[in-house]
Amino acid sequence: MTGLVRSYWCECWTEGLSGDQPPALRASFDAYSAPQADRWIAVTLRTISPALDSDASEQAWDWLYEGRIATRRALLRSEPRTVTVTQASTRITWTIRPVLFLPLAHRKGSELPACAYDFMPHETVSVSD
Repeated sequence: MTGLVRSYWCECWTEGLSGDQPPALRASFDAYSAPQADRWIAVTLRTISPALDSDASEQAWDWLYEGRIATRRALLRSEPRTVTVTQASTRITWTIRPVLFLPLAHRKGSELPACAYDFMPHETVSVSD
C-alpha cells in the first residue's frame, strides 16, 4: 500500500438541543499527526472559552487539562475521539478519526497532472458604459 498516509480527519459540528437547529458541519481539518489533531481542538477551545458560559467554559478547560492527554493517547492507538461542549442550547462537538489519505495529486509538486492542461478558462468579457 504505497502512497497511503496515516493521518487524522477532524470535524466540528454544532447542533441545537431544542431541535430548532439541525446538525451542521462548521469546520474540518486534515491533520497529519496526533499532536496536530488535538492541537486543532485545543486552540479552538482556548479561543472561544472567554465567550462561553461558566458551565461550557468549565467543560472546555476540563478537556484542556485532563481530557487532552487521554485524547492524544487514544489517537496514538488509532482510536477515534470526540470532545463535546454544551453552550446554552447548542452542542458543539469535535471529532477526530484516524484515516488513511490517498494522495490524488501532490500539493507541492511543480509538475501538474496532464489533465490539468485540458482546462481552458472562459474568456473574460468586459462591459463598457
